[in-house]
Amino acid sequence: MGDSHFNISITQGTVVKVLVIGVLAWALYLILDVVLIVLTAIVIASAIEPAVRFLMRRRAPRTIAVLVVYMILLTLFFGIFYLFVPSILEDFAKFVSSLPSYLETVSTYGTFDAYTRILGLPSPSDVSASGLMESVRDALNLGAYGNPFSAVATIFGGMFSLILIVVFSFYFALVETGVDDFLRIVAPVRYRPYALDLWRRSQHKIGLWMQGQLLLAVVVGVLVFLLLTIFGVPHALMLAVLAGIFEIIPVFGPTLAAIPGVLLAFAAGGIPLGLTALAIYVAVQIFENHLIYPLVVTRVVGVPPLLVILALIVGAELAGFLGVILSVPVAAVVQEFIRDMQEGRLPSAQS
Repeated sequence: MGDSHFNISITQGTVVKVLVIGVLAWALYLILDVVLIVLTAIVIASAIEPAVRFLMRRRAPRTIAVLVVYMILLTLFFGIFYLFVPSILEDFAKFVSSLPSYLETVSTYGTFDAYTRILGLPSPSDVSASGLMESVRDALNLGAYGNPFSAVATIFGGMFSLILIVVFSFYFALVETGVDDFLRIVAPVRYRPYALDLWRRSQHKIGLWMQGQLLLAVVVGVLVFLLLTIFGVPHALMLAVLAGIFEIIPVFGPTLAAIPGVLLAFAAGGIPLGLTALAIYVAVQIFENHLIYPLVVTRVVGVPPLLVILALIVGAELAGFLGVILSVPVAAVVQEFIRDMQEGRLPSAQS
């Protein structure tokens, strides 16, 4: 066999490019909070864009349309926190006061102890109401949610971050080309046309996904609340809110929301009520899978459920609540980018 010789040539331009990319990556890491704020503002502006265009089709100027949408959102926000949240907290307080009797009922069945040992969880007989409540308080940081502003500020990373998100989202929504202008600034000249095209294709899907997800959570929450109330399952409001929140997780979300509902029904009313609650959650799941979800989510974004779950996990780990908000929209943009790469539509493939 002859000797094989490999020559590797590294030009000065290659070294400079690598250094520039490294510096840019480090700079993005240092200003990660600012990047998250801007991206969240873009997603919010995209979410309200269909509503703004709806009002504009009714001959309302864009400024008036954006102001009306924001006023509606603010009204809903204060209405939820001042009218709806107190009822949830009251129901949650009743649940906490009844928790010792529920735990006592569940602990009388040795089967649950066997399952909890298999899963590596504490058995119901070893769980105290005070200890569980303390764990919930620490996990949710309940002390930070004294009023609507502090609650939202805590969720969005602080009052300053919340103000910036509102200001940026209002600007992006008010100026129709606001996001386009931002992309023209941050994107290299060679890639600007493609970046704008990718954004315009993704913006509509992101906005409709946000609206569809909200509609899905509301419909499922209302259905769960009505059915649980009709059949006498306790703490129906708290369980309905939990079901609506878990709707952000595809496939497994409804199952995760059903577990506490079925356990509560079983502890409060025995096997008959537990089976009734199970039937309610199964019926809602069937209704959702065959009617609601295909209409408002799958056909809008087209992101596979597994990719959504992975995006939610990665987003939550990297950026907390803001990461959860951004996870699916970013996954939708990445999916469009990968499709363009496979079809040879990237600028590098055209040059």
